[in-house]
Formats: sequence, C-alpha cells, structure tokens
Amino acid sequence: MSEITNRKSPLDIAILGTRGVPASYGGFETFAEQLSVRLAARGHRVTVYGRAHFVAPGTRNYKGVAIRVLPSIKNKHLETVSHTALSVGRALFASHQVLLICNAVNSFLCPLPHLAGQKVALNVDGIERRRKKWTTAGRVAYRLGEFLSTVLPDAIVADAKVIQDYYLSEYGARSRFIPYGAASEPVATTGMLQRLGIKPGQYLLYVSRLEPENNADLVIEAYRRARVRFPLVLVGDAPYATRYKAQLLQAAAGLSIIMPGAIYGDGYRELLSHNLCYIQATEVGGTHPALLEAMGAGSVVLANDTPEHREVMARAGILYRFNDADSLAVLMRDVCESPAQYKGYKCQAVERVREAYDWDVVTGQYEDLFRELLGES
Repeated sequence: MSEITNRKSPLDIAILGTRGVPASYGGFETFAEQLSVRLAARGHRVTVYGRAHFVAPGTRNYKGVAIRVLPSIKNKHLETVSHTALSVGRALFASHQVLLICNAVNSFLCPLPHLAGQKVALNVDGIERRRKKWTTAGRVAYRLGEFLSTVLPDAIVADAKVIQDYYLSEYGARSRFIPYGAASEPVATTGMLQRLGIKPGQYLLYVSRLEPENNADLVIEAYRRARVRFPLVLVGDAPYATRYKAQLLQAAAGLSIIMPGAIYGDGYRELLSHNLCYIQATEVGGTHPALLEAMGAGSVVLANDTPEHREVMARAGILYRFNDADSLAVLMRDVCESPAQYKGYKCQAVERVREAYDWDVVTGQYEDLFRELLGES
C-alpha cells in the first residue's frame, strides 16, 4: 500500500533555463508552458523560472503553475547562463525535488542542486554550437556544454532520436528520448488573417526565429524565383539579429511578403490552420515545435532535408534539397498551382502528430522520468 501511495504522491518540480511562460519567444518556452501546465493539472507543484524582460510584470501564477521572475544579463552570450545561474541559486532554497534544466550550455550548473538533495534532468536541445550566430567562443562554450551534459546531470533528455544518436556516437552517453508534443486540431477562427489582410488557403507560411541558420533569406529567395500569386507570411523575430533582420527586409522589398514579427496564442494557431503550405527551413536543432504544430494543424509542410525533419515527418510532408532555393521554389509553385494534389498530406500530418507527438503522452514520460530519479519507479 505504501508503495502505491508513494508512486501517486505529487512531486515538486521546477523548470529552468527558458525565458518563461506563457510562451512569448521560441521552442523551449512553448515546451515549458505545455509541460508545466499539464504537470500542474496532474496535481504536481510546478514552478517555472522566467526572465524579467520576457514575463509580464506582476505575473506570479499561470494556469496553476508558479512563476518566479529573475533578472538576466541582456547579452547574446550571457543571457541564458546568467539567468539560469540565478534560478539555480534561488531553487537551492526552495522545496523542489526535481529540476528540469533546459539547454546544454547550462550543464555546468547541474551539480549545484545536488547540494540541496535535488535531482536534475537536462534537456540538451539540438546541436546548438552549429548555429551560425555564434562566435568561436560561443561554439566552444556549447561544445563544452555538450560534454558536461554527459557527466553532470542525473539524466539527459533528447527531444529527437537524431540527437540521442549524436550523444551516443560522439560521447558514448546514453540519453532518454522524450519528444516535444503538439496539438492535433486546426482552429476555425480567422481573426489574425483578417488583421493581416490575407484569406484562408491563399498564403504561404514560414515561422521561426529570424536567425541565419533558420534560412528565412533562402525562403525569400525561393519565393522570388517561384513567382506565385499568393503572399508569403514570414512570422518571427530575434532580439540579437538586428543586421540579419534588416537584410531580410531589404530582400523582401517589392515582393508580396508580410513580416508581422512574432505572433503567439490564438493568432499563431489561426495562421497554422489556414495556410496553403507551411515552410520549415531550419538546418540546426532537434525537434522543432513549430514544425510539429504546423503538422498538427493540418498543414502541407515543405521542409529542408535534414535528419531531424525526416525523423519528425516520416511520410507526412515533403522535403526539398538541403538549403536549395530552386528546389523549394519548384515545390512552392507546384503547391500553389495544384493544391488539390497535395491535400493528402494534411491528414497524414495530423495523424503523425497524434501517433508520435501527443502532449499528454509526453507529459507522462517526463513524470515517469522524475519518479525514477527519485527512486519511485
């Protein structure tokens, strides 16, 4: 009887290393929101540590999740580690049993919670050092973070089997594969479309942080070559990519391209639900939440040919040659001219998400991992 009671007892869980919830930036923030809210709904005490300039002032609770807001150094190289260091320091004096730390660059902090008897799981994300935005120092820091990820936390979590295989082959380290999740239902409302002046089924959509390795410039060039009649909606932002964003605006001049910045919540889901096709041009990272969300909303996905995208989509989307603007342009033109021929991909995408990327299943897998770390398996 005691074993059953212990197994069902609520846990005290903290999530660190993201910008905070509700999500207002990128993939880790979406992950933190979706996971924390579901864990809280299961009766666990959940705290998410967020950054002061990303979380609305005065936010202390979000859908049953406690929010702890701390400052950070607003610098591309120091923002993540400075905030996570403060968060870990604060967490040492809290009642948390398990800490889920996001991002391999934060791995050097993983031993500290052990001083308070806390267990640590580290979600390493993708192979961050390959991002074009980093200087040599940044790439070295992430390389070191990768190595420390294999020895300092109590458990390593990989969100893609490609990343799991990388850590095994590169470092001989075994990790736990737990994917991201996504909803598998489109929405019917069109308020955001009306605000942007576009119509359902009559626009192409790209969503990502506007950073070089996400290839928004290549998407713009492919769109220019495709010469299609429908507009391209380019959704995203990045706080430290001012020069690159200026280059994108210049490249988009004279074309039917709408760049509304970052969009979240209902408006974001509306754009995913009503596009003619969705373009996933990223070349670095593990499982990209935006790709899963587009699939779950029933999009026809055109994706850059990377191992991660092949893993996620299986046969539920279309790959274009790696970083090849001509290959993408041909697909854009074909989808715009003959959309009926591609409708089958919509159902396949939704079914793929339901089978492999259900948020409730993902939450259960994290719950199981946390209990195992605490000896409750």
